[in-house]
Amino acid sequence: MSAKIRKIGVWVEEIRLEAGRPVDPPTRKAVAAAVIENPFAGTYEEDLSPLMEIGAELGGMLGERCVAALGIAPEDAESYGKAALVGENGELEHAAALLHPKMGAPLRKAVSKGAALVPSSKKRGGMGQDLDVPLGHKDAAYVRSHFDGVEIRFNDAPRANEIVVAVAVTDSGRPLPRVGGLEAQDAVGKDGLR
Repeated sequence: MSAKIRKIGVWVEEIRLEAGRPVDPPTRKAVAAAVIENPFAGTYEEDLSPLMEIGAELGGMLGERCVAALGIAPEDAESYGKAALVGENGELEHAAALLHPKMGAPLRKAVSKGAALVPSSKKRGGMGQDLDVPLGHKDAAYVRSHFDGVEIRFNDAPRANEIVVAVAVTDSGRPLPRVGGLEAQDAVGKDGLR
């Protein structure tokens, strides 16, 4: 089953000034999101594998759009995250089916590697609902400077029988990080933790 996509949105946030100090180079976050039809809205379905396949399709496509929006090479991506917002006739398990079993591998390919787990969030809501996409370093989960998030919303989604699926990618961590811990340049990235 392929995703029935009603619309796609791509956002780039660029932070140039933080706490009155210049951020140079600016920190940038890109989010690509698809509004898709929920094939199981309003019904209980034991086999959610069609949503898992859609998750794989969207992971690569949305990840590639984020990298392109940032204008970077895939290996220059530093952090990533994913999220889904299910309309009122759907279940949180529909979001889980999209995000967890198969989305990670195509997303990792789009950002060249990605040893760390992809942070995720899921929620149910209606049109205009905000969706927070958590972020973490793509290769080393203990890099605190990359614990972050980004928020998006569509004014007309999700409708009751839709799901908003989002992927976020950054080219840096938070602006002016100073809470210690493992530095990005010191991360090895083999085990996904350090």
